[in-house]
Amino acid sequence: MIRHLFFSLLLVAFSSAAFADDAQPIPKKIDATGFQDVLAQTGDVYIAGQPSVAGLERVAKDGVKTVVSFRTPREMNNRDIVPFDEAAKAAELGMKYINIPLGGDKHPYSPEALAAFAKVMESAEGKTLIHCTVAWRASHMWAAYLTKYKGMDINEAATHGRAANMGSQPIEQLLGGEISYSLPEKP
Repeated sequence: MIRHLFFSLLLVAFSSAAFADDAQPIPKKIDATGFQDVLAQTGDVYIAGQPSVAGLERVAKDGVKTVVSFRTPREMNNRDIVPFDEAAKAAELGMKYINIPLGGDKHPYSPEALAAFAKVMESAEGKTLIHCTVAWRASHMWAAYLTKYKGMDINEAATHGRAANMGSQPIEQLLGGEISYSLPEKP
C-alpha cells in the first residue's frame, strides 16, 4: 500500500514536471525597434505591431520561419500604412507569410478566423511572428487560441493577451477594473 502510494506520488511529480515544460510563458515585452509600438515574446512566438523591413530582418535572424499578419487588405494595400510588400520581403528572407485579415464587416472576428490561425500555428516550424498594427488584434487572437486550442483558462489567457498588448476591454474600463470571465464547459 505504501509502495503503491509512493509510486503514485512519484508518477504525479514526473507528470507535473512534464506538463510544466509545456506551459506557455506569459509574453514579455522586449525592445520594439523595427516594430510599431510593441514586440513581445512568449516561447517561440512573437506578438507585435507592424514590422518594418528592419523588423522582419531582425526576427528572421532570430529564427522566425512564419509570419502571420492580421492586417486587412485595405491596410496592406495602403503604402502610407505599410510602405513595402511585406509578403515579398518575408519570402525573400525565407519566411512563410500568411494573412488572416481581422477587422470590419468584411473580415469579422470569427471562429473561422481562429480556426485558420490554429491550423497555421499547429503546422508552423521554427519561431512565429504574429502581428497587426499595434499588436491589439494579434494579442486577442493569441488569447483566443490559448483558450480554445490549448485549453488555457480564459482569465489566464487574457493575462497573456494583456501582457502583449490586448489592453483592457471597454466593459472593464466602465466597471473600473479587470473582470473575470467564464465559458461554458466543453461537452
